[in-house]
Amino acid sequence: MRSGSPGRAVAPAERGATRIADRVVAKIAARAAREALDAPPPDAVPPHASVVVHHGVARVRVSLELDYPSDIGGQCGAVRRQVAQRVETLAGMQVPEVAVQVERLHSAQARGAALGRIQ
Repeated sequence: MRSGSPGRAVAPAERGATRIADRVVAKIAARAAREALDAPPPDAVPPHASVVVHHGVARVRVSLELDYPSDIGGQCGAVRRQVAQRVETLAGMQVPEVAVQVERLHSAQARGAALGRIQ
């Protein structure tokens, strides 16, 4: 019987490896970043992630927008933890580095002023 034929189990060494595309890992990371943010600014662009994968290790960069004033450091830390945990769990990759880049801060005061709420 040939390798992989019905009726014969294929040994793990003969199966090959599953490779998860970088773009899939980036989508996992972006979704995890959204999950980590309790309430993103209503007019913010959703988080975006880029990933470099090498030998089962993912290095992730997440770009996002946050409300201001807020605990920016706390939110960035939550994003780092959530992204690392979700990529490790869902993609089975080590994540030694998650760089968080805050692209823009959205001022709650400016939003209120635009609506005529600031006196």
